Amino acid sequence: MPSPAASSPFDQSRYQVRLDWGVAGLRRVAPADVVVVVDVLRFSSTVSARVAAGDTVALDDAARAVSRNGAAIAGAASDSVVLLGCLRNADAVAAAVLAEQQRRGARTSIAVIAAGELAGPEGETELRFAVEDLLGAGAVVDALSRLGIDHTSPEAAAACESFRGLGGAVRHLLTASGSGQELLERDLRDDALAAAQIGVDEVAPLLRGGVFTAA
Repeated sequence: MPSPAASSPFDQSRYQVRLDWGVAGLRRVAPADVVVVVDVLRFSSTVSARVAAGDTVALDDAARAVSRNGAAIAGAASDSVVLLGCLRNADAVAAAVLAEQQRRGARTSIAVIAAGELAGPEGETELRFAVEDLLGAGAVVDALSRLGIDHTSPEAAAACESFRGLGGAVRHLLTASGSGQELLERDLRDDALAAAQIGVDEVAPLLRGGVFTAA
């Protein structure tokens, strides 16, 4: 991941846990030891469920076709330890981050990158806020804080409090959101409901050699 040319007020380098949006956000925040990519509908959730079932998932052209943003962020973050986070596995992701910190024997920086939604045709895309990714990122930050990794940037803290305040309503919020409505129009309601499940996967997908496996 390329390093910023100089420190910026927006790089969140003063904090252990940082949060930004999309590939541009990955580049904006200070380089981190661990990058957690959050693309709740549906990349992170789908891969988490598959890895929890014992599968491996390649970060290949097929993955990029499903996820224009989440897969791109994971690929762009390959100089860091890359995990996929979502509502389904936030506790497992936090545990994997803690294990990585213990392995390093030093404070480990974490960038939680919410994918958002890329709208428009290829080459003319604009990043759109996605409530599901705000909640998923907040779930990861909340899980980290419960393990004592709680030196969070204001951006990460705000996402965390969003999840804490609205966690009981995620099923409704995900299906009622713009992204959820898109899935319902495509007869993929079950996918949205699966993504809204909290803590059902006990694994964190880790990118190794271009393949996601259990951390």
